[in-house]
Formats: sequence, C-alpha cells, structure tokens
Amino acid sequence: MESLTRSVVVLLVAATQVCQASPVPKRVEREGVIYEVVEAKPQHLRVLWKDSKGAPLRQFSAAAAYLRDQGETPLIMMNGGIFEADGRPSGLLVQEGKLLQPVNRSDGKGNFFLKPNGILEIAHGQARIVDTVEHRAEGPGVTYAVQSGPLLLKAGRIHPSFNKESNSRLHRNGVGVTAQGNVVLAITAFDSTRRPNLYEFAELFRVYSCSNALFLDGDLSQMRSGIDLEKSSNNFVSIIAIVEEKQ
Repeated sequence: MESLTRSVVVLLVAATQVCQASPVPKRVEREGVIYEVVEAKPQHLRVLWKDSKGAPLRQFSAAAAYLRDQGETPLIMMNGGIFEADGRPSGLLVQEGKLLQPVNRSDGKGNFFLKPNGILEIAHGQARIVDTVEHRAEGPGVTYAVQSGPLLLKAGRIHPSFNKESNSRLHRNGVGVTAQGNVVLAITAFDSTRRPNLYEFAELFRVYSCSNALFLDGDLSQMRSGIDLEKSSNNFVSIIAIVEEKQ
C-alpha cells in the first residue's frame, strides 16, 4: 500500500509539473510503464491532414513546414486518429474550420469501431471529447476535430469493454481533456520495457483529472518535439500539433 501511495504521489507531482511548465513532453512512470505526456491549452492545438493545396502532409516535417508557412511555430507533434488503407481518416476531420472528412457512425471491426468511440474537437477556443453518437453537426465554431476510438474514459468511467487483467500490452497513444479544459497528449515511451493494456492506459488520464479521453492509435504512433520534428517520421494521416503562443 505504501508503494502504491508513493507511486500515485510521484505521478501527481509530475502531472503538476506538466501543467505548470511550458508544453514539453515529460517522462512519467506508472505501474512500470513509461509514458511521454504533455499538457497544453486548447488554443495552441492544431489538427492537420492536408496542406494549402489539398495534398496530404503525412510526415511531421511537412506538417511543421506547413505551420511555419502559416506564421506559426510548431513545438510538439503526435499522430492523430486511426486511418484507412487508402490514406483517409477513418472518421471526422475538421481542419481550420473546414470539414475534410465526415463523421463515421458505422459499425465494424477494430479499435475505431469499439463503441463508444469519440471525437476530440476545438470549438470557440475550448476543447472537449464527446461520444460520437452525442456529436452534433459541425458548426462555424468548430475549428479542429478528429474522430477515433474507442473512448478511454467517458464521464470518468473506463470503457466497459476493457479488462483490467488483459494481457494485450501494446504501444499506444491518446488524448484527454482536463477539468481545467487543457488538452493532455500521452504516448508510451519507445524505451519502456513494459506496455499498458487499454484499462491501464485509460487510468493514466484519470491522474490528469480527465473525465473524457480518447484512444488515438498504436504501433505506428510517435510524439516528437523541437529539432526532432525535422527528422523523417512514420507516415500518418491526421497529425495533432502544439504551437507556440504568439506574443
């Protein structure tokens, strides 16, 4: 019990440091799993898929160049939601207020279709994660949105299909929204010798006071910052970026 309490205290201290510091990924350990976690204000978040000519960006370096062309300074990037083999997002994608891919409420196999799935959206300067079935039509106030699945947390409750004792331990990344309205991006560190199951991954977001959290992807997932954005990355579809606050 003392070990568990000490572990929770250490993690809570780390969470506080993430919140107070500038948006830089922090290494956090929980139950033997090492994560990289960053917390940022919603106005600093961008969801990208295509450049100004409509061509898919695919790489972090291309997304960084695109943001610079828009007069912004990219700080951190992580891949977004699950995508199809033909290079389309599996569900909703809104970039800079434009609907590029409609919401997907279909049934199917795989993580994306494990209901409830959900949507991360930035609307009127605020972030939220909603159940796809509760999502309303995109309006002029929605500037960015990406759909994925399953929901890790809904109203503080872990997805009912997750098994705490599951041996399915894989590389994972996800996103949550805190009680203060900040966005939390998290990914398992590549050098972590232990991987989380989905139940444990959902629990991570509870530590950061997230009532709602969304699974994004798995094996291909990456998070990079600073000069590492210029290096070749895996090929993605949607990319979530954190940009520097304009002075």
